[in-house]
Amino acid sequence: MPDIIYSYSRAQALADGVLVDVSELAHEAGFKLPVAVSDTLYHGYLMPPLDLVKAGLSFEGRLWDTLSVLRYAIKSASATDRLSFTVLFAQASDATPVSVNLLAVCGPGDSGEPVITIMLPSDD
Repeated sequence: MPDIIYSYSRAQALADGVLVDVSELAHEAGFKLPVAVSDTLYHGYLMPPLDLVKAGLSFEGRLWDTLSVLRYAIKSASATDRLSFTVLFAQASDATPVSVNLLAVCGPGDSGEPVITIMLPSDD
């Protein structure tokens, strides 16, 4: 077996902000496993632009919508550890919502426990 030159744990990714822990709201939405999102998903789509915040959109609402679509996709899918799904995100108050392809991966956490990570396909 080759020597490990470098490893990067999930805990380090969470501490560095590469992943954002959303487990609390995910638990409220019915998820039993810890859930994190990539920083590109968080900053690019889940955090609404300022004009939409002024119009009443929130990070929590956009995350709830994302988790709801994922739950539906999980219930509709066969057993797998990787699942692609699509969510619509409004990016401006006067524009048509953007269809964004996302990827959810259920894999081992730092201690081998199951965890879910939601990301853009390019984050994988």
